[in-house]
Amino acid sequence: MALFKTEKQNLKNSNLLKDRYIVPPFSILNSITSYWQERKDKWEALGIYSADGRDVKRNNAMPVNTFSARGEKAKDPERTSTFDPVLCELMYKWFSLPEARILDPFAGGSVRGIVANALGRYYTGIDINPKQVEANRKQLEIYTTKFSSDGLTEWIIGDSVKQIAYFNHKFDMVFTCPPYYNLEKYTDIPGDISNFRSYRDFRYKYTQILKLSAFMLEDDSFFVIVVGEIRNPDTGEYYGLVPDTIRILQDAGLKYYNEIILENNIGSLPIRAPKYFDQSRKIGKMHQNVLVFYKGDPSKIEQKFGKFSEGD
Repeated sequence: MALFKTEKQNLKNSNLLKDRYIVPPFSILNSITSYWQERKDKWEALGIYSADGRDVKRNNAMPVNTFSARGEKAKDPERTSTFDPVLCELMYKWFSLPEARILDPFAGGSVRGIVANALGRYYTGIDINPKQVEANRKQLEIYTTKFSSDGLTEWIIGDSVKQIAYFNHKFDMVFTCPPYYNLEKYTDIPGDISNFRSYRDFRYKYTQILKLSAFMLEDDSFFVIVVGEIRNPDTGEYYGLVPDTIRILQDAGLKYYNEIILENNIGSLPIRAPKYFDQSRKIGKMHQNVLVFYKGDPSKIEQKFGKFSEGD
């Protein structure tokens, strides 16, 4: 009987934290809960189509885990990955302040820029694909027409290594999600790291972009990056994108501050997992790693960010 009381109390405490912080600020975020999905539905009702502008060629040697997709989206193995607006909202509200300047060196789709706009953040995204940037700008135009909120978000076409050098100011947060090497090939444009021939070449350019972004981050600010592991199609082993990301940003002087696991919709994983497990003992993957770094003195966090308010 005491056990049931404890479970009820834990549920009550969790709900209180959800009410206070949007979702409980735990190291595992469950995107398939009813309250997460209800909040996501509200964001999607704005008409955000993150996959617009993306002509993705998938590396079929590596089973894809569709990031944050739902329903029919998750069942379609050829559908491009999309970014979850609720995760985006949480990261902005938890780790930045209103009117913060956000840098996204791997801009991809429109979600991070539009959510930043809705939350009163100044967002600058860089993407090498002109088609993607044009699609993002059209998405923003639809949003701003509905909600009269313009001038906060911009996308720049180009190579992040070159474009970052042009900025004459620093940023209050870096929030990004890089290509997972060649899991999805986005373009054939020279410099697009999703089509580099080797992981070594990918990591070299990836390191440059991360270190430049870290340099452009103001002191006492957060750097949040969403990454996931990918396998070598020849050997089946992980390349080590997650530990590489941690090492790169630590070498850039940032502190590895929080590790968050985002649990995604299971989608078609129950159908796919047995095949891969029986053949090679590969575990079905249904999560992303959300890595949070801090630049500066952690003792100043409370003074700068204060008590959390959902209205921030």
